[in-house]
This record gives sequence, C-alpha cells and structure tokens, in this order.
Amino acid sequence: MMIDTHVHLYDQAYDQDRDQVVVRAQEAGVARCILPAIDKNSYPAMEACLQAYPHFCYKAIGVHPGSIDKNYKTELDFAFSKKKDAVAVGEIGLDFYRSQEFKKEQITVLEEQLEWAKEWDLPVIIHSRSSFPELLDTFKRCRFPNMRGILHAWSAGVEVFQEANKYGTFYMGIGGVLTFKNARLAHVVEKTPLSDIVLETDAPWLAPDPYRGKRNESAYLVHIVKKMAAIKEISLHEIVSVTTQNALSLLFNKET
Repeated sequence: MMIDTHVHLYDQAYDQDRDQVVVRAQEAGVARCILPAIDKNSYPAMEACLQAYPHFCYKAIGVHPGSIDKNYKTELDFAFSKKKDAVAVGEIGLDFYRSQEFKKEQITVLEEQLEWAKEWDLPVIIHSRSSFPELLDTFKRCRFPNMRGILHAWSAGVEVFQEANKYGTFYMGIGGVLTFKNARLAHVVEKTPLSDIVLETDAPWLAPDPYRGKRNESAYLVHIVKKMAAIKEISLHEIVSVTTQNALSLLFNKET
C-alpha cells in the first residue's frame, strides 16, 4: 500500500467527481491520505471528506504561510479549535517567494504552531519557499525533543536537508516534480536514503508527467514511485514498502 502524505482532496477541483477520485486512488494502491489545511475555509469540506472516507482520509491542522496577514490570530484560533483527531500540524511554514510583507507575522505563526506540535506530540508538515535560512533559524530557536515532520514539496539540496535534520527528524516529501524533465530533484533523490523519503502528490497541483499541467490526484503516486525506482535502480516494491513504513511511523505511530 501507499500513503499520500499531502493531498488537498477537499479542494473544489474535486467537487464533481470526488468519489471516483478516491476509488481510483484505492485501486492504484493508496491506502491513506493526509489532508493538510490551508486556512479556516479548508475545514468544512475537509471534515466532509473525513466523514465520507473514514480510515482513508486523515487531517492535519494549521495555517499555511500564504494565508497569514495582520489578522493571523483569527486563523490561529480557528485552527487550534480543530485539533481533535489531527495526525499532524500542517501545512505550516514560511513563504517569501512573492512577498515579504508579512514576514514577521509568518515567523510568529510558525513559532506558535511548532509549540502546538510540541504540546500535542505531533509531527509537522512544513511548507518552505524562498525561506530556508529563516526556517532553519526558527527550528534552532524552537527545537524540542522529538521534533519531527515532513519537508513538503522538497526542492532544495541534500545539504539543506541535512541541516534541517540537526534540529529534528524530518522526511523529504517527494511528489510530481521528480518526474519533470531535467528535474534537479532527481539528483537529490538519488543521493538521499530511501529511509528519509515519503511520497506525496500535493494534489490537485503539481501533477507528474504524463499529466503535467492537468489536475493531480492521489492515484498518480504510481508515476512518482516508478520514477524513483528508476533513479535509485531498485524495485517498485522496495520504494512502496520503505516510504509507506516511513509515513506510518511518522504519522500513525500512536495506533494500537
């Protein structure tokens, strides 16, 4: 079985055929999906998914850095109120790609949500874009025992990944970008032990080849697995087995 550690199944892109999307995912071998929040508007549709697809969909709660402005406290309070049954705190982090207008607020919100992860003993799902120095500084200030999580949509080098792991135990979230032509990520994945990797789609975005530019879905994890197996010159079974065990140990270690 496979685990999609990052999919926005509640997004309106699936409103017309969500049931079929779930069936295709399950037929492809996807057993569980993690649904990270973006903002307070995520939760009604997310909770509907949790009810419709129990034991398949699991939630992560948090405030995406792109949703942060001067009124961030409202978003934080709302996310906090949704903590019941969350398997992770996410999608949280820093994003200075388009603007640094709310840089201070983003850092403050990340610090607060790292405190949640500490208090609740949950992993984090980290979004970082054009912000690795600030992210690592925040990790250094806020580090705590058993700090752990996924560095979502990984696009940086091995050295930065190793630096992040000085402050906790983090997995590299690898998705459709790996399949793109001339993807620098292929070299990074080649050099990274499979024990440090989990699978994700970030659907409905970042569809792998041959679906690039179209709506993504969890069933397309198989294309990421095939590409990873080719890069590492190992079997599909080993890719699936190890990455699934990584995700289970990180996100579902409290199951009895």
